[in-house]
Amino acid sequence: MHILITGATGFVGTHLRHYLLNKTDWTITGTAFPDRPPESCNPRESCVSLDAREKDSVYTLLAETRPGAIIHLAAQSHVPTAYKDPWGTLENNIQGQLNLLEACLELDLKPRFIVIGSGEEYGRAGIDSFPLTENHLLQPENPYSVSKVTQDMLGYQYFISYDIPVIRMRPFNHVGPGQSPRFVLPAFASQVARIEAGEQEPVLRVGNLSPARDFTDVRDVVRAYHMAIEKGEPGEVYNLASGTPCTIQSLVDKLLELSTVKIQVEIDPDRYRPADVPVIYGSAEKFQRATGWKPEIPFKQTVQDVLEEWRRKVKASPNP
Repeated sequence: MHILITGATGFVGTHLRHYLLNKTDWTITGTAFPDRPPESCNPRESCVSLDAREKDSVYTLLAETRPGAIIHLAAQSHVPTAYKDPWGTLENNIQGQLNLLEACLELDLKPRFIVIGSGEEYGRAGIDSFPLTENHLLQPENPYSVSKVTQDMLGYQYFISYDIPVIRMRPFNHVGPGQSPRFVLPAFASQVARIEAGEQEPVLRVGNLSPARDFTDVRDVVRAYHMAIEKGEPGEVYNLASGTPCTIQSLVDKLLELSTVKIQVEIDPDRYRPADVPVIYGSAEKFQRATGWKPEIPFKQTVQDVLEEWRRKVKASPNP
């Protein structure tokens, strides 16, 4: 198997590459955005710079590599950034995938194509709707989730219209080592690590702590993407979720339990979003039936691993 992974040097892409290199004998072509140069690569992989919005560049890459599978991870995935730059988010997330699908069509390629959606596609749901299944109404509430609904439906359309074996995944929140501090767990963990090191006053600044989210460790998520390639049914859509809601408050509580110093929590209104879904969690039963996948890493372990990562970063380099 030769697999193309877009966004291969990002948070999920890095974990996915390492997982596949350890667990399979596949060869990998990974892409990174031009302003984020690829890291040094394993002999079984090649890494190239690519802006997937550039149609000719995408066509050339697929013509040269002719992959048997594609996992399209490259995306603008930060909701606050999506609010600030809605068109940039839509353009980046939709056009890149459309160029990949069009290149497959023009080159007569039929790779198993993993489209990455999001649990955010479901938006606000009534309490009787949980856990959310793949049949629930899609009602996106921010520019990011609108872009993901579009990617989701584009994938389905190219399967129906052109028989490209697209498999659509809807992962709920996934977290773990290596995630940008723009996201909630590393944002808090980085503050705790700086406080412990004496680089920040003992105050953890947070936004809205009441929303509940469905957190899955990124290392379980990339294992699921591998299983989707091998066992997923083209044309189908699958949730990836733990099935358990966790409030942002409980995430903060776990970090405070693990901290070596006493920390005060302070609400910062500037960290609130214009709209925040109160609670969202999903059922991965359909994917579990198809592949046997289930999350294996406890959330407390994920929190501890992320905090330890930030302790190492702060120790190695002040203000990382």
